[in-house]
Order: sequence, then structure tokens, then C-alpha cells
Amino acid sequence: MLTSPAALDTVRVYVVEGQVLFAKALCGVFANERNVDIVGDAQNVNETLLAKARPDVVILDLDGTSTGLVDALERCRLAVPSARICALTMRPAPEIMQRCLAAGAEGYIIKDVTPAELIRAVKLVASGETYVDPRVAGGWLRRRSNGSRRADLNELSTRETEVIRLIAEGLSNKEISARLNLSEKTIKNHISRIFSKLNIYARTQAAVHAIKLGLL
Repeated sequence: MLTSPAALDTVRVYVVEGQVLFAKALCGVFANERNVDIVGDAQNVNETLLAKARPDVVILDLDGTSTGLVDALERCRLAVPSARICALTMRPAPEIMQRCLAAGAEGYIIKDVTPAELIRAVKLVASGETYVDPRVAGGWLRRRSNGSRRADLNELSTRETEVIRLIAEGLSNKEISARLNLSEKTIKNHISRIFSKLNIYARTQAAVHAIKLGLL
């Protein structure tokens, strides 16, 4: 089982937000936050500025970018390959979230989150985890039938597939136990094997994995 990457001493954050006032407000959220430095902000993706700023995390506004979603993500990735990307949007849309994750984003944040939750999400992403707004993570997605989905599903047994789907729906071990008529110990064993097979270490990552595979 993987261990969580060590947290960065100071997280360097760059904000790409189409509305100047909202961009400054976002920067202000982090102004007094310990171990977070805002290293720049812009209205659109600018590869030169991004490369110069060398951020650890890019907060990327999906609503105000002048380019397409995938193009914006790719441009960020090319400018700063090591940076992790948090997509920011007003739309709690599972299909858009799925596209963001498939395109390489590590976070999907809805704009009406509290400042505290925004800070938590950015720090989680900076530490190597994936963050998806819980209101979106449980949304229904159409099943996908591409090769990577089949390959990943082939790693899991039928029972493990059922368990990871219920994790993504937000059920606790006790609730999964009751739903599947199995002991909690058995459920814990299934989850341990799921984590090992998929190289993940947190329930949030399991939920994201299930969403990517279209299990909901």
C-alpha cells in the first residue's frame, strides 16, 4: 500500500481566474494562511508567467478561461509539469469533473465552498492526494467502456467492484456491511485489497477511481 507523500513545507499557489475581483479575493483567502504563498495570478493561462512562478498548485478557473477545458489543463501542465492542478468552477457537474480528472487535474472545487474548505482542498492536492467536491463525487456518471476502464475493472473481483461503488456513494464500512450482508471485518479486508490493487491509500481516492471508471 502506498504511503501519502510528505507535505510541502510551503505550498506555492498560482491563481488563474477570469474575473479580476474574484482572483484577488481568492488570493486574499490564502493571504494569512501559514505555509501557503501566492506566487501569481492571471486572467488566462500564460505559460511564460506560470513557468517563471514555478507553483506547486495551480487553481484554474474553468468558467472564465478563453480556451477549452482540456487545452487549458494541457497548457498548465506543459508550462509547469510538476505542478498539480485544481479546477475551479461554479458547475457541480459530474461529467465535467470526469473530463477534468481524465485530462490530468488533481482537484475539482466548486466556487461556493467555504474559505476553510478551499484551503484544505489545495493543501490535500499539494500533498499528493486527489480532491473532488463531495457534492459531485456521489453524482451519477454514465458507464464508460474504454480499454483503461476494462483493464482497471479486471483488477477487481465482483465483490470488490461492489464495495468501491458503495464507497463512492459515501457509505461507511458499517453501512456497506449491512448493504452486502457481510461482516465489517470482511469489508475492511476487501477495502485493503482494493487499495493495494489500485495503488491508492484513501477512501477519497477510491471514490475518484470509481467515478473515473463510471461505476456510479
